[in-house]
Amino acid sequence: MNNRKKRAVQKSDDAPPMKRPRNIEKHQLSIPKRGTVVGNLLACGQNDMGQLGLGEDVQEKTRPVLVSSLKNVVDICAGGMHSLCLTASGEVWSFGCNDEGALGRDTSEEGSDFIPKKVDLPGLCVKISAGDSHSAGLLENGQLYAWGSFRDSHGNMGLTLEGNKRTPVALLPNVTVVDIASGADHLLILSAQGKIYTVGCGEQGQLGRVTQRSASGESRRGKTELLKPEIVQMFKTRFIDAIWATNFCTFYRDFVTKKIYGFGLNNYNQLALSQKFKKQNLIFTPKITQMEDVKAISGGQHHTLIISKDNQCYAIGRKDYGRLGLGEVQADVSDLKHVVELKNSEMKSIGCGDCQSFAVTNDGKVFAWGMGNSNQLGLGSEDDAILPTQVKGVQVTDKKVFRVDSGGQHTLFLIESSTTKSTSGSSKTAVPASQINGSGGDGEVSAGDTKKGEKNKK
Repeated sequence: MNNRKKRAVQKSDDAPPMKRPRNIEKHQLSIPKRGTVVGNLLACGQNDMGQLGLGEDVQEKTRPVLVSSLKNVVDICAGGMHSLCLTASGEVWSFGCNDEGALGRDTSEEGSDFIPKKVDLPGLCVKISAGDSHSAGLLENGQLYAWGSFRDSHGNMGLTLEGNKRTPVALLPNVTVVDIASGADHLLILSAQGKIYTVGCGEQGQLGRVTQRSASGESRRGKTELLKPEIVQMFKTRFIDAIWATNFCTFYRDFVTKKIYGFGLNNYNQLALSQKFKKQNLIFTPKITQMEDVKAISGGQHHTLIISKDNQCYAIGRKDYGRLGLGEVQADVSDLKHVVELKNSEMKSIGCGDCQSFAVTNDGKVFAWGMGNSNQLGLGSEDDAILPTQVKGVQVTDKKVFRVDSGGQHTLFLIESSTTKSTSGSSKTAVPASQINGSGGDGEVSAGDTKKGEKNKK
């Protein structure tokens, strides 16, 4: 990660677990507070399914433009071909593709999927997440609601054993939830007791609790193991305090040791595992990663970014289209590499789409790199960018960006307005959103990436 610092010798996965404090079972995590800094929503990329929220007359935008119909936004999520926004009042607004219910609302009225409209939830929301065809919201009372559908290589799986859910339904109603994160087709749920639940597609190992045969849905239990949220059994850790999801990977942090564990798709070592596991394409149970001092994780189909405690950005995985931000590299990267182009800035947050990457600096600048075929980088052209390039334009000039999230072929930006204030009334320019980044995005799970803007079904 950082070659300038001498790294401690890492214990192998076979090492005995560290002693835990006896009272760890009494420790509880708190339900997060909703972001307090409000801003404007900008969007760029493809709008063929309404995912930019700009109406039916707009086909695409090459640079970030204002979505004027939404105000007081505190968090954003870009799904595969849909978008979610959370407002300061706790409302969730959705727009984009609603083929499988990802918007969580009625779109029978012509064109209503192309403009932001409110999702009807039984309470105020504090956190949102979005995947390929599913969405989720965490309420102030710790209840989790989700809608839409998961998909696997056979097609539509449904959201629950009852099938697709076109309006929000409660998941784990008897569990107090404190965090959520969405991959392309799986959902992570962190309880107040420090347990991680997973649900959805498990074909790449991203659920961390089913065998390869069970993940295919071919076992005696069919999809029961997949579509019912259950706890990941962790043998070396008893309490989790952070979770992250990329398209086909899951990461979590042990509360005591601060080690990062991962499982899921590893065909480009995007899990950042030790040499022992680098040649294993699918990881079905939690393994200790080589990540250290992690503040944030994000990723796409075949790459992963992290922000470490030195506020620098590191990348690992597939090199194609420049998604790693390392310039002209001759081979895929199997160990975390410093994105040196950003070394003079401190990173505040990161976000990834399928094959593109973004970083927001502490001073509010946003950089983009990777695949640009659908103008999702916001750089004014369809060219790929092999190095981090600052996003500029009328809407971002002299404004601070708070957060960025990207889906399949579109990207959302949360940016300060001329009257950006916290909900308590004082002026602020801090990042309002959690640093737990989900990738959300569609695409094939294979050695090939999606280059064109057609929605892919696994």
